[in-house]
Amino acid sequence: MSRIPTTVRLAAEDLQVIVGFAEAAYPEECCGLLSGAEEAGVVQVDGVHESENLAEEPARRFEVDPALRLRLQRALRGSGRGVVGIYHSHPDGPARPSPRDLDAAWEPDLVWLIVGVRKGQFVQSTAHVLVAEGDETRFVEVPLITSDSTAISGRRPLEGGDSEL
Repeated sequence: MSRIPTTVRLAAEDLQVIVGFAEAAYPEECCGLLSGAEEAGVVQVDGVHESENLAEEPARRFEVDPALRLRLQRALRGSGRGVVGIYHSHPDGPARPSPRDLDAAWEPDLVWLIVGVRKGQFVQSTAHVLVAEGDETRFVEVPLITSDSTAISGRRPLEGGDSEL
């Protein structure tokens, strides 16, 4: 991927797996890798690979196990598939990249799927890619849909009807 994808697509079951990891990890961040392929601007996620969060402060940061990345890259070699993204959760924070995420991001070809979790419950999920323009590096949100064409970048209402994090 050298351009901004038009869509990130994944199976509803895969999103539920990520949400389950995020809720179970609360109040710490969960993290992992996404495998799949990109074609005609669509990143198709076909695998979710959970990682232990190796960060020193897992409630505030995440670090994917590099051994997982190497094993996954070896397993996918020659398949036409590869590591297409990273996922992680934001406990009691919005499902958008934080300044810490931007500081840690270095790979522009990866999708960043972020799951917002409040009080241990899923609230929102979004996808982003890293874009460098001149001296500025920033994240750009990309539409995230399930394979059954359901948009999932929206929010699930919280108790009391409040849908904001």
